[in-house]
Amino acid sequence: MTVIDQNRLLQMRSAIVAQNQALQRATGLDGTTTTEGVSAPFSQTLSDAVRSINEQQTKASELSAAYERGETHDIVSVMVERQKASLGFEATLQVRNKLLSAYRDIMNMPV
Repeated sequence: MTVIDQNRLLQMRSAIVAQNQALQRATGLDGTTTTEGVSAPFSQTLSDAVRSINEQQTKASELSAAYERGETHDIVSVMVERQKASLGFEATLQVRNKLLSAYRDIMNMPV
């Protein structure tokens, strides 16, 4: 049977608590505010970004439909809006992939 060293156990606990506090400060969950003076949680920032991308996609779809119906003849603005929507989607996809990769890395860390 192995003897548990209480001092080592307390040191490990304090290191984990310190890391947890550092992560909370980094994500803004400890009640601190951002540089604008308003606390903005990561989930809210991410939701706003996804909402913005969705609005851009909707706008591009509406312009494409208007062009197909013959309501507008400005193909350049239609294509520019479609490219903006495409780039926004690709950027969102890359952010999602990076977040998943970071999550997997954190979950595979030894404790």
